[in-house]
Amino acid sequence: QVQLVESGGGLVQAGGSLRLSCAASGRTFSSNTMGWFRQAPGKEREFVTAINWSGSSTYYADSVKGRFTISRDNAKNTVYLQMNSLKPEDTAVYYCAAPIRGAIFSNPLVDYWGQGTQVTVSS
Repeated sequence: QVQLVESGGGLVQAGGSLRLSCAASGRTFSSNTMGWFRQAPGKEREFVTAINWSGSSTYYADSVKGRFTISRDNAKNTVYLQMNSLKPEDTAVYYCAAPIRGAIFSNPLVDYWGQGTQVTVSS
């Protein structure tokens, strides 16, 4: 089994930055894609970003491209999400996910989810 634990969420003002971390334990998924989803109050969970094992391929939703950066440190079994220029519409619970299979943008398949970490951006 795999456990994913997110950290780094909090309350920031619009235009500020946060860095989320996702620490994985248990079985590892070599060469597999990991990423982040988010769910705002009253809305569906949506894909945010993903990264393959080597870090050579990254994927971003249009809503965050240019502001968010995903990275990973396989020696630490950790994936990061650097969020800059935050907007109130980024307010959501952010979930780490692994592995991500299928069509990443339209029909992603996920085996394991983290418990989520709250990100709140004030105006």
